[in-house]
Amino acid sequence: MAGNTFGNFFKLTTFGESHGEAIGGVIDGCPAGVSLDLSAIERQMMRRRPGQSSIVTQRKETDTVRFLSGIFEGKTTGSPIGFIIENSNQKPADYAHIKDSYRPSHADFTFDKKYGHRDYRGGGRASARETATRVAAGAIASQLISEISITAYVSSVGDIAVHKAYHELDFNTIDNSVVRCPDAATASKMIAKIKEVKKQGDTIGGTITCVIENVPVGLGEPVFDKLHAQLGKAILSINAVKGFEFGSGFRGSKMKGSEHNDLFKEDGTTKTNLSGGIQGGISNGMDIYFRVAFKPVATLMQKQQTINNTGDKVEIKGKGRHDPCVVPRAVPIVEAMASLTIADFWLANKLSKL
Repeated sequence: MAGNTFGNFFKLTTFGESHGEAIGGVIDGCPAGVSLDLSAIERQMMRRRPGQSSIVTQRKETDTVRFLSGIFEGKTTGSPIGFIIENSNQKPADYAHIKDSYRPSHADFTFDKKYGHRDYRGGGRASARETATRVAAGAIASQLISEISITAYVSSVGDIAVHKAYHELDFNTIDNSVVRCPDAATASKMIAKIKEVKKQGDTIGGTITCVIENVPVGLGEPVFDKLHAQLGKAILSINAVKGFEFGSGFRGSKMKGSEHNDLFKEDGTTKTNLSGGIQGGISNGMDIYFRVAFKPVATLMQKQQTINNTGDKVEIKGKGRHDPCVVPRAVPIVEAMASLTIADFWLANKLSKL
């Protein structure tokens, strides 16, 4: 199986399955001498951790990261950083009923057809459980680029959306709500909607907005390695993501150039930022902002028609512990993938000037 490594200079390789013994990763390319706040890494892991509220999966995992190498006396040594996260709450029996059947809109079918043998316990390698390793690595990347601020928040659940621009919100209040929305009135409506859908045995999608502030000018390359293209790749690699737009996004396609152009000020900044902080694939020093669309979770607690591995029609119903909506727990995952991407380009810039 290919495709388990992300990054060119700051590289992350992950391993493990949802209900296996453990998941983990190896970070290669992190410079020596970076002082790490391990409690900050733990905080990010807690934000992604299952069982944290009534609107997420009730699987009980501590998501404790154990570092095996690459860190000594609180600083990185420059050698590969190996880490492991043990799966302490494995319940493979919850998935015995789908051993030979495929959940609609899940990776069960494609995985089985591609490899001819699949780990059906929670989706195995295709499970969002793998994203815990990304959060751990992203928390380290964010400390490498500590002068750059990366913040994500839930901007919609179903048709309930925040209508304020990101700069009108108080990011300090994001974690005041279990749904991680910084608009209190909207957050309450989102929570009520998720609880309603959960009670029906159904799931619902949503969006996350991410803002990257204090980005230096010059990150990204003008052809295939455009900064927004690599951010898109990073975000689209997250489970359940179905859409990515930055800056004006699809709204820009309805505008005229005279409306869309970001006019310069004398200091090199721009009066508006419809470009989303990136022009020609290169950061221009303005805030980078993008929006991510997540589909509803495929596993439903209600009956659905599907097929088994011999093509017979069967009926299936989810068992075990699943998120009715992924976006509250996906906030630190989006931040992590953005951090890994920015750290990779930040290192590339540093190395190109040696």
